[in-house]
Parts: sequence; structure tokens; C-alpha cells
Amino acid sequence: MTKGDLLDADAEARQSERSMPPASERWWNQLITAVTVIVPLAILAVAIWLFWHNGIGWFDLGLGAGLYVITGIGISLGFHRLFTHRSFRARRVLRIALGVAGSMAVQGSLISWVSHHRRHHVYADGAGDPHSPWTVEQGAFRRLRGLFHAHVGWLFSGVQSSPIRWSKDLLRDRDVVVISNLTPLWMTLTLALPFAVGWAITGSLAGAALALVWAGLVRIALLHHVTWSVNSLGHMFGKHPYQSDDRSGNIAWLSVVSFGDSWHNSHHAFPALARHGCDRGQLDPSAAVLRMFEGLGWASHIKRPSKSLLAQRSTRVHAPSKPPGLS
Repeated sequence: MTKGDLLDADAEARQSERSMPPASERWWNQLITAVTVIVPLAILAVAIWLFWHNGIGWFDLGLGAGLYVITGIGISLGFHRLFTHRSFRARRVLRIALGVAGSMAVQGSLISWVSHHRRHHVYADGAGDPHSPWTVEQGAFRRLRGLFHAHVGWLFSGVQSSPIRWSKDLLRDRDVVVISNLTPLWMTLTLALPFAVGWAITGSLAGAALALVWAGLVRIALLHHVTWSVNSLGHMFGKHPYQSDDRSGNIAWLSVVSFGDSWHNSHHAFPALARHGCDRGQLDPSAAVLRMFEGLGWASHIKRPSKSLLAQRSTRVHAPSKPPGLS
């Protein structure tokens, strides 16, 4: 973004704080958010009880894992690396497929997700960041409250990230607009699909219901909290091998289930790169899938790390910069 863009974004952030939606609209949005967040989490608690007493079948486990990978790649490779940061180019069919797959993760519409995330990068860990754990500065247990805010609390805050400001390029993309407008359809499909497959395979409503629980709601809840952990844990903990103007950290143990997005310090230091696990031995499943798409001719112009680029911001070479929030 240019300096003018940043100034405009600052003005938008201040305006957002002053102008909130009508109370009725805020109530409705919060109700939808509550249902989206709490219902899968409640079903997860029920599923743990079911697992404790009855275990889980290989069919439900396999279907859930398969849909977790599809929707997780949709978020990490699609929503995040392709649509937010334009880290590579994709053929139209792949763009649409990644957009739909990410929408089936039930994390909001494609355009709203991108708008929030682009704003997060501009204001990272400062005033205007929609989900930083470091913007809660007063009161008891502020770090714990900040962690909760970054993880899930911000979803209920009513924060607005204008697509006109943050996602003008996507508003000009007819396919993206259609995908975003059909978000309720993809949310329905992500639950209907495991139910239908479960019914077709088992031939019973009980089997369909179990597939809906494990491969539908439990899978959604797990991916929710993995994605949100990158926002919360990824800005409170982790290693800092590269200079960045925020508190983002690399968390190795989260890398596989987050499809490489937990290499968060590397990502904030080099947001345009398609590979977030920049160093040797860092697992980045999304980057591996992208290599496969490249080999098939479906993806091109992939922005990859180079030794010279990494050395420019390496804390092993340069003194680390002081991130915001530290005295």
C-alpha cells in the first residue's frame, strides 16, 4: 500500500469506531456469529463424550479428515495466500474451487475474510488491528483477555473492515463476488455433504447423523480454533527469526494442522510469499499442494523465498526491531 492508502485506511479505522451498524443489525450479526461459533463447539463437547464411550469409526474419521484438508487448504492457500496476498496466480477453475473450499470452512464470506486480514497486516498489533492480543491494554488479566479477544472475542466486537477500502480488486472480480454472495449456500453444503455421504454409505439416518457430527460440525470447530490460534497464539508466543513490526511468532507444532500458516513471523516479515515455512525443515502443507498445482499447470507466478531476501530481515544477521507494545 502507498502512504496515501495508509492515511485513507487510518481515516477508515477512526470512522469505523465512530459509526457502528444499527443496534438491530448488530444484534442479528452477533446472533449469527454466536451460532456459527458456539454450535460446532458444543457439538465438539458432545462428540468427545461419544468418543469416550463409543469411539469413532474409520469412515467418520476419514471423511472428517478429508473435508478438513479440503476446507483448510481453501482457507490457507485460497483465502489467505491467493486472494489476500496474491502470492501466486491460478487458473479460473482453481480460483473458484479454492474460493468455494474456503467458504465451506464457515469463517465468513471470502471478501469479508480478505478485508479483515488485509487490515490486520496494515495495523498489525496496533490500534486498528481487528484481532490483536496486544490492543487490550488496561484492567486485570489484560494479557489473558487479549488472548481471548484475538482468538474469538473480536468476532463479537462489531468491527467493520470496508471491502471498498480493503478489497477493491475482489469487488471487480465477478467470480469472487458470486462466491461471497453465496456464502449461506456453502455453509449449508459443508453440513449437507457429510450427512448425504454418511447416509449413502451406511444406509441409515444414524450413520448420516454421526457423519454430520464428526465430518461436519466437529471438523468445522477444529478448523475454527486452529485458524483463530494463529491470530491469538501466533501473536503472543513463538520464535522470531525475522524482523517484523509486530509480535508475530513462528509456532512449529501448529504448522501441520494450520497448513503452514503458523509460521507467522516469517509470513509477517514477507507477507507476499506463497511459502510461509521459509527455513529448511519447516513443514508447509499449503506450499506443497501449490507445487502440485504448479506441476499440473493450474498455478503460476509463485512468489517464493530466496536466500538473499531472507537475509535482509534475518534476526540472525541484523538486530531484531522492537515490536509494538514493548517498552
